[in-house]
Amino acid sequence: MKPRAFDYVRPDTIAEAVDQLAQYGEDARILAGGQSLMAIMNLRMAEPKVLIDIGGHRDLKGIKVGGGFLEVGASVTQNELLNWPDLAKVCPLLSIAMPWVGHFQTRNRGTVCGSLSHADPSSEIPLSLATLGGEVVLRSKRGDRVVVADEFQTGMLSTAREADEMMIAARFPTADNLKRVAFREVARRHGDFAILALAAVAESDTSVRLGIGGLADRPIATRIDTSSKGAIADALGTLAWELEGSDDIHATARYRRDLLRRLGPIVIEEAIACAA
Repeated sequence: MKPRAFDYVRPDTIAEAVDQLAQYGEDARILAGGQSLMAIMNLRMAEPKVLIDIGGHRDLKGIKVGGGFLEVGASVTQNELLNWPDLAKVCPLLSIAMPWVGHFQTRNRGTVCGSLSHADPSSEIPLSLATLGGEVVLRSKRGDRVVVADEFQTGMLSTAREADEMMIAARFPTADNLKRVAFREVARRHGDFAILALAAVAESDTSVRLGIGGLADRPIATRIDTSSKGAIADALGTLAWELEGSDDIHATARYRRDLLRRLGPIVIEEAIACAA
């Protein structure tokens, strides 16, 4: 299929992009890399009347550290972040999760904030943001609004962004207690949608924050008591049944729950054993 007809605008400034969002509202979508948006437009799952292209704006190309966060601008591509020389030191979880995002070719165009805006429940970047307890910055004519990860992604391909808002940055925490990390993913092929993805941050030797992608309709992050193997197994078993999961063409809900119970302890142990 092909998308329905739409108008294309390329604003000269971010203020102009915000003005256009305010003007067109629900009829507009922001275009940065287009790796997710164009695909769902081709399937007519999204039918915007106007695309507002911010992909070339230098003001949104920044990668900076400050205030306890790694802040990534809305036009930063996934490969630009992955190849940023300080990524492993500043945000180790992202450095090991990013290679699982799509393929080299798609990462050249796909943006970090675009993945967060698309809000696929199996995507690695939203999972990383949720596991780390990050936040996003939304801008409209009313001003800027900061939304924490747990409140931003509200469901399958659904976020708390209002129609007149655009994401201008994502913020990933850089605290020292977020440096012992692990990441595992199961997919049919490397770069495919994750059947199940797990991210772990060892906040202490007896507490790990575990992020789960692909089981629920959005990434879920929760603290796991790691004082004993029995405690870990009980927590993962309870979590698997609470999240339930669903069947699709890639895997059954039962298989996903079993992956969580079997892969979870491995990821947790890897995070605890990780050198700080």
